Amino acid sequence: MEFSPKMKMAGLIEANYHLLALLGRLGIEDSFGERTVEEICTRNGLDPGTFVLICSVYSFDDFRPPVLTLRNGHITDVLRYLHQSHEYYTSNALINLAGAIEELISPCPPPQQKVIWKFFSEYKLELDRHFDYEENEVIPYIQSLLVGKKPAGFSISDFEKHHTDIDEKLSDLKNLIMKSLPPECSASLRVSLLHDIFELQEDIICHTRIEDNVLVPMVKLIENPHSIAPAYEEKESGRDDISGELSEREKEILVSVAQGMINKEIADKHNISVNTVISHRKNITRKTGIKTVAGLTVYAILNGLIDINSVE
Repeated sequence: MEFSPKMKMAGLIEANYHLLALLGRLGIEDSFGERTVEEICTRNGLDPGTFVLICSVYSFDDFRPPVLTLRNGHITDVLRYLHQSHEYYTSNALINLAGAIEELISPCPPPQQKVIWKFFSEYKLELDRHFDYEENEVIPYIQSLLVGKKPAGFSISDFEKHHTDIDEKLSDLKNLIMKSLPPECSASLRVSLLHDIFELQEDIICHTRIEDNVLVPMVKLIENPHSIAPAYEEKESGRDDISGELSEREKEILVSVAQGMINKEIADKHNISVNTVISHRKNITRKTGIKTVAGLTVYAILNGLIDINSVE
C-alpha cells in the first residue's frame, strides 16, 4: 500500500495502527473525522509530504525514498519527530519498563535481581548517551546548516559512522526474560513486560530507520546540494533461529566470554583455533538469541553456569 497526503488520516492509521505512536510526537492530537492527511498536517503546521515520508519509512522496512522526495522534504519536521521520540523513550517508555522489571523480578534471589537490574541500568545509560549525542551534537549541527552555517570539524558522515544499533541490548533483555527467569516470577507480569519490550524494540528499529534513510540523506543533500542519491544498504532484519540447547563445549565458551576473555585467550585456554571459537560464539548467539557480551554474561549467571562474584 502506498501512502498519500490525499488519503484519509483514519485510513492511514487503519493501514498501520503503530503510526499512532508518531502522531503525538508530531503534535497531532485532534480527532480525524473524515479529514485527509494533508488537511490534518496543515492544521498542525506539518508538511504533508514529509509526514507521509516518515510514515512510509516507519511502516515499510524496504522503503527507500527517492532523491526528489528527500529534496522536497522539511527536515525541521524530521527533527521534531526525532526530538519528541527521544523524550518519549527516556521520560516514558524506559521509566515504565523499569517499574515493570522491578515488580517482575521481586521473587528472584537478590544476586539475580542485582545482575538483571545492572544489565537494564547499563542499557538505559547507553541509550541516554546515544540521545544526548544526537541532541547536543547532531541536531545543533543540522540547525546551523539550515541558517547557512557549516560548523567545522563535523559532518553527518561522522554521525553515520558512529551510529550504533540501540536495540541490541533490548533484544537481549527480552530473551533473558523469556528464557532465564525462575518460575517464581509471575507469568502474567512476564507476558505484559515482554509485550512492552517487543513494542519498544520495534519502535526503536523504526526510529533508527528514519535516521538512516531520511535524516542522513537529507542532511547530505544540504551539505552538498549537487550530490546524487546516496546508496543505501538494507540492514539485516531477519530473526535469529533461537532453537536448540547449548552443547557442553558451547557452555564452556560462554563461561569464558562471561569472564571477559577475548577470542585468542579462549582459543588458548581450550586448545582450539580462533576460528572455532568464533564459530562457537555464533552458535551461542543463534541458540540464545543474545548478541552482546553483557547479555551473555547475565544469561550465564541466571542459568547457573557462572557465579556472579566471579565476574564482579
